[in-house]
Amino acid sequence: MKDGDHRFTTNDAGIPVSSDEFSLTVGPDGPILLQDHYLIEQMANFNREMIPDRQPHAKGSGAFGFFEVTKDVSAYTKAAVFQPGTKTDVLARFSTVAGESGSPDTWRDVRGFALKFYTTEGNYDMVGNNTPVFFIRDPMKFQHFIHSQKRRADSGLRDNDMQWDFWTLSPESAHQVTILMSDRGVPRSYRHMNGYSSHTYMWVNGKGERFWVKYHFKTDQGIEFLTQEEADRIAGIDADYHRRDLFDAIKRGDSPSWTLEVQIMPFKEAEKYRFNPFDLTKVWPHGDYPTHEVGRLTLNKNPSDFHSEIEQAAFEPNNLVPGIGPSPDKMLLARLVSYSDAHRARLGVNYKQIPVNRPKSQVNSYAKGGAMRIDKVSDPVYAPNSKGGPKADPARYPEAAVWNASGEFIRAAYKKRMDDDDFSQPGNLVRKVMDNAQRDRLVSNVVTQLKNGVSEPVLQRAFAYWRNIDKEIGDRIAKGVKG
Repeated sequence: MKDGDHRFTTNDAGIPVSSDEFSLTVGPDGPILLQDHYLIEQMANFNREMIPDRQPHAKGSGAFGFFEVTKDVSAYTKAAVFQPGTKTDVLARFSTVAGESGSPDTWRDVRGFALKFYTTEGNYDMVGNNTPVFFIRDPMKFQHFIHSQKRRADSGLRDNDMQWDFWTLSPESAHQVTILMSDRGVPRSYRHMNGYSSHTYMWVNGKGERFWVKYHFKTDQGIEFLTQEEADRIAGIDADYHRRDLFDAIKRGDSPSWTLEVQIMPFKEAEKYRFNPFDLTKVWPHGDYPTHEVGRLTLNKNPSDFHSEIEQAAFEPNNLVPGIGPSPDKMLLARLVSYSDAHRARLGVNYKQIPVNRPKSQVNSYAKGGAMRIDKVSDPVYAPNSKGGPKADPARYPEAAVWNASGEFIRAAYKKRMDDDDFSQPGNLVRKVMDNAQRDRLVSNVVTQLKNGVSEPVLQRAFAYWRNIDKEIGDRIAKGVKG
């Protein structure tokens, strides 16, 4: 409501209120009246304005932008979002993993890199990290892993002993832990880090041919990092350092961008490749599968309401559009279920009707009812029907992103292949990719953690863990801890 240039305060029903400062009382010194519905609304809203944190990835930042295709990859996928010349609106969210919503941005941690493409065929979501691998390869261990990185039950404190106990009993974590303890464990900003799908996905082209792909979003700003000393200092000065950097950069017109490149593996080659290409703890050597440019992601618009546009943003890898599908990666297959379930628990069953999650393509769904239902529903509300309701079209949208599987029901690890081991790739990262200065910082970062509350049995396993990655590095770590 406006009167000239002045806007009147209203309650949430749009009714003007008489005061922003004073409750309704019996005289100036008397008791507050129950009929002061505006005061009650103010208090009730305040008591309910916080929603549950994400578990994990609670602390994060986000921005809007667009993805523009710069190269022709139509030979590999028919997905509309990746066709030549296509420009698609995008929402990006960056985050830490273990910290709560108020935790410092500069804690040493993996960073989430989640994208929502508002495509003409529906929303396509990608949940990734700033690392090309992950700590574990089976989703049965995921909940336990996150608990080990969070807080103890007794003291409510984060605990290095708990973290290293889990890691050293889970040798598949070695590759990710090596990256985490390296320079990339604390990026200088969200703008100065890469993003990866980490998971392998399937692409299907217009002929029905299938390919396996990995996504690499390479930062156009260059990779930069904070030393542990810098990160610790900033954490005490500005807990929102990375959130502030992203918002301020976009506000001043310094729009960050990333070039998307993909590795492509022919469908049949996955069967005989020397290690399991769907193992989330492994990378595909670029000598075997070089990258192909696809396009550029640019972020140029800040949120106008952080809560509604970032806190309520729901990214879910089960949002897969025609031409893109999952792979036999067990972690990915579990995430197809777990993410959408998390959103239903946190935001409510109709979370996809929240504007930031709403697709820009037409929705023809038989969903009805539920808390916070906004979209109107009209009959018929069932299928099949003879009343003109929407119908699935298997001819136009065949179930093409599939693969063959057979065997007994069993709980077991992936079958071992010739080069399947947990320590070769992190060892090569230390010996062949890092220089002396980077190795020195790696040793220092690990020693600092191990000297801070890690118990003797776990400590000995940690020394063996690092010696399995690289004996010299392991020896240096042991010497640094023992003094």
